[in-house]
Amino acid sequence: MSRTSPHRRVQESELSRRGLLRTAGGLGAALGLGGGAFAATSADAAPSTWTHPGMLHNAGDINRAKVRVAAGDDPWLSGWNKLVANSHSQSTWTNRATATVIRGGTGENYGLLYNDIAAAYQNALRWKVGGSEANAVCAAKILNAWSTTLTSIGGNADRFLAAGLYGWQFANACELMRDYGGFDLAAAQEMMARVFYPMNNSFLTNHNDACITNYWANWDLCNTASILAIGILNQDSAKYDQAVTYFKSGAGNGSLAHAVPYLYTDSDGYALGQWQESGRDQGHTVMGMGQMGAICEMAWNQGDDLYSYDGRRFMKGAQYVAKYNLGNDVPFTTYTWGTGQNCSPSSQTAISAASRGQIRPVWAMLHFHYNRRLSLDDKYISAFYYANAPEGGGGDYGSTSGGFDQLGFGTLMYAK
Repeated sequence: MSRTSPHRRVQESELSRRGLLRTAGGLGAALGLGGGAFAATSADAAPSTWTHPGMLHNAGDINRAKVRVAAGDDPWLSGWNKLVANSHSQSTWTNRATATVIRGGTGENYGLLYNDIAAAYQNALRWKVGGSEANAVCAAKILNAWSTTLTSIGGNADRFLAAGLYGWQFANACELMRDYGGFDLAAAQEMMARVFYPMNNSFLTNHNDACITNYWANWDLCNTASILAIGILNQDSAKYDQAVTYFKSGAGNGSLAHAVPYLYTDSDGYALGQWQESGRDQGHTVMGMGQMGAICEMAWNQGDDLYSYDGRRFMKGAQYVAKYNLGNDVPFTTYTWGTGQNCSPSSQTAISAASRGQIRPVWAMLHFHYNRRLSLDDKYISAFYYANAPEGGGGDYGSTSGGFDQLGFGTLMYAK
């Protein structure tokens, strides 16, 4: 059990976020929890009233960053300075929209897309927080160009990674721009439903015709995140519900119980959960914190508390990952799974030290949720975040795709 004082125990209950808001009294309670007002709907259904902006950032997040940066307050100002210094956030960025994006195999060009998404998102943040019209124009041009140009995503199996990662990220940039007159929301909504969703759905449904356990957790997670984000962008209840249901009970490795298969309590009393990719390497393990974190944050801003689902199982996984990547020992249970099309058995008998301590901008979102929103003791998450703050974004963590797997800038947007 994680170390919590008695007055926090009520927060450990399995109340849905909407149920908690109803119990606590509507709008006032919603604002107190860091969100907006939510309709009283069932815990497992899409919201009857959608919240916009309502993916990685809500109106309160944006307003707080705007006020704090204008006042010159840290850590928000330090986060803002990271954003402004990034080459992707400049209003002079020119998009490179293309009809077909390839990831994996011959003719790879997917760097065009992930760099342009980072630029759109960062320019959108500079407009929302700093008020710069030039940045809004740049973000809109990037998103409009891709919305009217992209027709397909190809390559080997990695095409499903592209569809998942860049689907939820593109939708998030669109969500920030949806109230800007120069942005063609309808074109973006149509393209997301036509190009990204069919691939996301195909992967979660049949896993590229492979054994259900063949693909690592991140493959499921990024495709689930994309379906969730498209559901919010397009106000499509069926897609939203599909993503939430898969997170809770999907058959693949990205559903919560499969992603965190083993639970422990360490010698200091902290609850830990072994992450599905821990025996593989730490870069992909930390990537998982960003993918599952994005799902939880997007759902939170629509009124669903996936962060707390199944006894805060995700928090236990994040504590485990953070503790090991801080240089501490963690328990490990031999992990066995089926591979390929015939489920040939494979196993890992020890945690992998490969890329241990790798820095990715995933921890601010988790720390400021569990510790600041909920007042929980997140010892290891907190330590890893503060050791690497302020967080940057795409372009600050290398030029290869791994540095663009998260949109970042959590210090700016989540500090409380």
